Amino acid sequence: MKKIVRLGTRGSPLALIQAEIVRHLLLKNHPDAQDSFEIEIVPIRTTGDWKPEHKEKTFLEMGGTKGLFTKEIEEALLSDVIDMAVHSMKDVSVHVPDGLMFAAILEREDPRDALLSPVAPRLEELPKGARVGTASLRRKAQVLAIRPDLVVVPLRGNVDTRLKKLADEEADATILALAGLKRLGVEAKAASVFDPSQMLPAAAQGFLGIQIRANDDEAAAWAKAVNHKESELCCLAERALLRALDGSCRTPIGAMATIDPKTPQKIRLEALVATKDGSRIVRRVKEGETAEPETLGLTLGQAMKAELPANFFEL
Repeated sequence: MKKIVRLGTRGSPLALIQAEIVRHLLLKNHPDAQDSFEIEIVPIRTTGDWKPEHKEKTFLEMGGTKGLFTKEIEEALLSDVIDMAVHSMKDVSVHVPDGLMFAAILEREDPRDALLSPVAPRLEELPKGARVGTASLRRKAQVLAIRPDLVVVPLRGNVDTRLKKLADEEADATILALAGLKRLGVEAKAASVFDPSQMLPAAAQGFLGIQIRANDDEAAAWAKAVNHKESELCCLAERALLRALDGSCRTPIGAMATIDPKTPQKIRLEALVATKDGSRIVRRVKEGETAEPETLGLTLGQAMKAELPANFFEL
């Protein structure tokens, strides 16, 4: 009889595809165990999942922390209802509950943001006063920094829901992570893709992480085989920056770490903090050693925080 390994995830179409990606990689990297193990995907509803009754409530109005998307999954992991969990790392709080750990970070998908619009192919070409739908303060701030004449309105739901809302003219454009569009196989829906110099992604955007109980050596061994070291280092740097800046859904923060194959011992971290209306943006870049990615993130985050006025995020 096969042993069942239960892999927990959110229940959205994208989350289920991401869980299937993880399941496939785990089995591919453990071919000898396929006759004795079976990985079962377990969908779990979370507080942050969009429901029609939410209408267009923003994350702030719902309580505004990244834990909205992970709390119930982490509780299921701690109580042995599931054996592993797969998360989009941009949705994970920087404070991981005691007893849990991330055993693997998969190779990063394209971290950039994409514009979806039936009105214009690029943000710069939207008509004056056009409505851009997003629940992300980071995206809102950067949109208004580029085009202060646009109107940003809250817009939530999965990709299909948002496309329907665009068709119903609830907004003229929306912005989504290209990674999600690619995993869903609908990247062709993107009108254009933002260069990070114009729209810096969310910290840890494009990363999938496998979370396990800290004392589960068997799960740790399974997950270790699919860990992508370069992605892990970049993810650690970006999340350390968030910790230093007290980053959550309440603060407009962007971050992207990269490692140039020509200098694999170095990691470059670019970060951005902004006021909610995009009127002030602080953008900084710092390099560090790949051996100490968290030191790089914390150092840059602390330096940026020190140069901001105390009320910066309230402006």
